[in-house]
Amino acid sequence: MRFNHVANRVNPHHFQTVVDMFVQQLGFVELRLTERVVWLRQPGANVDLQFSRSDTGHRDHDRERSQISFLSDTPKADLDQLAAWFKAKGLAAHVDAYSDREFYLDVPAAFVDFVIEAMLPELAAYDVVV
Repeated sequence: MRFNHVANRVNPHHFQTVVDMFVQQLGFVELRLTERVVWLRQPGANVDLQFSRSDTGHRDHDRERSQISFLSDTPKADLDQLAAWFKAKGLAAHVDAYSDREFYLDVPAAFVDFVIEAMLPELAAYDVVV
């Protein structure tokens, strides 16, 4: 088997806003859209992101442990920009930190089981050849 995609759940009331953010702010391309699911890919990546509409009222209290992660030379500033974008759309959003090199964005009304993480590229510099 070969790794293909990762799926996360989004509140259906904010589904299109989350998709728009990934497309407009992060350059993702919409690959396929159905009534319940969208598949996205960022140019240059080889793993897709799937969002499923989920109308569950439950939000995992530890969802910050499940991330969609990005590398950035300015991780906090980049997440602050995304938080401002969500706030301009009427959604509460906040940025917090795992450390001084790793940060995350939560949009509680929209993200059911994940947060968006941004971290310095050095954290993904592994001494392993794949």
